[in-house]
Order: sequence, then C-alpha cells, then structure tokens
Amino acid sequence: MELTARQREILSQIIEEYAETAAPVGSVTMAKLFKVSPATIRAEMARLEMFGLIAQPHTSAGRVPTDAGYRYYVNNLDRNKVEQESEQKALERGTHALEVRVSAQSRADAAIRGAVDALVELTGNLGLATIGGQLYLSGISRLFTQPEFVDTRRVQSVAKLLDELEPWLREAAPGEPLNIFIGHENPIGKNSEVSLIISKFRSPYSDKSYVGVLGPTRQNYSRVMGLVRRAGELLEEIL
Repeated sequence: MELTARQREILSQIIEEYAETAAPVGSVTMAKLFKVSPATIRAEMARLEMFGLIAQPHTSAGRVPTDAGYRYYVNNLDRNKVEQESEQKALERGTHALEVRVSAQSRADAAIRGAVDALVELTGNLGLATIGGQLYLSGISRLFTQPEFVDTRRVQSVAKLLDELEPWLREAAPGEPLNIFIGHENPIGKNSEVSLIISKFRSPYSDKSYVGVLGPTRQNYSRVMGLVRRAGELLEEIL
C-alpha cells in the first residue's frame, strides 16, 4: 500500500503519541498538531483504519496503532521523522550509556549482562540475552509495571512466552543482525501483544548469540531498535 505524505505523518504521530501516553489518540490532538480541521484528520484516520494500520478500541475513543501499523512504521523509518535533533540526541545519550556499561566489564558474561541491564534502564522493557545455553533475563518487574499489563491474563501470556523463548532462539536462530517481531508476528506467544527486538552477535559462547528486549507493542521503535542494534555491535566488537 502507498500512503500520502500526510497519512504517513499522521500514522507516525499516532504511534509516537501513543508510545508516550498509552492512551488512544484523538482527531482534535492531531488537528492542532497539523493545523487542519478535526474533520480532515478524521477523514485521514478513516483511510488509515481502512488500510488496517490503526484501530478504534471504543466507539467514542481515539485511535491506536495496529500490529500492521507498527510494521509499516518500522519498515519505513527512513521516511518518518526519526532524524529529528531531539530524537538523535536521546539515541546518542543512550548509546553512550550502553558503551560505558559494557566497556567496564572484563569478562564476557559480565559484559553481556551489563548490556542487558543497560537496555532495561534505557527502554523500560524486559532485557534478555543468551549466555552459552542459558537465557539471561532482567527487568521483569519494569516490564510488568507498564499499563498494558494491568490485565493478569497478559502477564500470564508473557510468562509462558518467556518459558519458550530460549529453546525457540536455539532452534530457530534468527539470522538477521537485527530482528523485529511485532505482536502477532511473534513466533511464540502470538497473542501476548508484545514485541521482541533482538540483535544477533558473535561471542565466545556461540556465533549466534542474541541480545535484545521484550516489551509491549507500544514502543519508541526508532530509539529501541537503535539501542538494541548498537548493543549487538558493541558486544561483538568487545568479545
């Protein structure tokens, strides 16, 4: 599908606003931002909804991104407004913090754990990495404090996914340097409504070690993907 420039901008703004507030985004908010009438925004939102990129959770509510909307956004990051100065500075600060944490470690396992712990602090997600034949997890409590996990059924679904994650990584061994599985794209836990973002790197333990995060589909994808990518690159450089 091909969206107009304005539709891409509206989709990007809905995703970015929802990532910050965890609340459906209304046409009035978008109208003020784009300096057009709410009716114009509603018409554009209707088109985006028809394409399956956003959805209206309640009749009178605003819109939220769908898995397909997130996927479109991720696939078109170079066309979105992700090169803004403030966004770039935030990514640079996060990258520096990650480099400091990893470089301070002398052992391979400590460096990997340091990268995971830094990702937890920088993203608020659950951090994970493979160390040998084991899966190291950090930040479970941080993940479950996010508003999506008020529903205990979702917590249970994520817990089940985590039980199956290590054997899946070992067997499937995703081959891309950066792998992004959004919502229902997740090969395990398809109904957990979470995104898995992992980077493959070579380590003393394996040519296919992984580091990354697991969090709600409501993500600042450009920043999180940049941090996870850098974590993998940094670990491969150091180890």
